Formats: sequence, C-alpha cells, structure tokens
Amino acid sequence: MSLAAGLELGPSRWLDVDQGRIDRFASATEDSQWIHTNRERAAAGPFGVPIAHGFLTLSLLPELWFELHGDGGYSLTVNYGVNRVRFPAPVPVGSRVRASFRVEEVEEVSGGEQARIAATIECEGGDKPVCVAEIVFRFLR
Repeated sequence: MSLAAGLELGPSRWLDVDQGRIDRFASATEDSQWIHTNRERAAAGPFGVPIAHGFLTLSLLPELWFELHGDGGYSLTVNYGVNRVRFPAPVPVGSRVRASFRVEEVEEVSGGEQARIAATIECEGGDKPVCVAEIVFRFLR
C-alpha cells in the first residue's frame, strides 16, 4: 500500500482492555498505581472501576497501524517518536478500543521515508476519543 499524505486508514478491529492486559502493562512498566490495579480502591475512586494506563492505550497504536497498513513493502518500520499526545477520556476496565489514522506528511530520509501520522483511539460507546496522538514512524527499505 502506498504511503502518501492524506491516506486515511481505519477503523481497526476492536481490542479488549481487560484487567489482565492492564495488570501485564503495570508489571512491565512498574506502574501499579491503584487506579489501574486495585479493583476495590478504584471502585471508590473517580471512575468507579479501574482504568487503563494512558500509555497502555498509546502503546496499542503500532499494532493497530500494522493491522491496517501491513508492512507497506518496507523491510523495517521503526517507532521514531511522538510529537504530541493527549488522553481526553479514560478507558474503563472491560472496554474495547479501536484506532483510525491519517497520514499528515511523508518525507524522504536516509534509507526510506518518515511519516507524521495523526492517530485517534476511541472507546466503544464513548463520546470522546481516549487517545489522540501524532506519531512518527520511519519506514526503511
């Protein structure tokens, strides 16, 4: 699939955000804050249930990009960075999320191309996005 500014992809498939996924992320990042991992305390907290880490939500973007775009004919894709990211709404445990993408800019770099991509993750039944980010990927030949 050709990579060009204006390319829109999505939405992706729905991904389950269950307590097991949240707990594995907490363990991997050593971020076991109670709002994510303690069901009893979270029930009395501001959301009434545990919520996913914002960075867990952000970390789903590469997988969902590859689902929609594949490898694009490149030999390697590298996460180059994130220019901006916001988490406008929480992801309650037991939710499902999916992503949509829009390629904003593609430029030549040594060995391939670099793209700025607007990414939006929505939560099933939510009225606001749960993650809005501008990600930067390098696609190497």
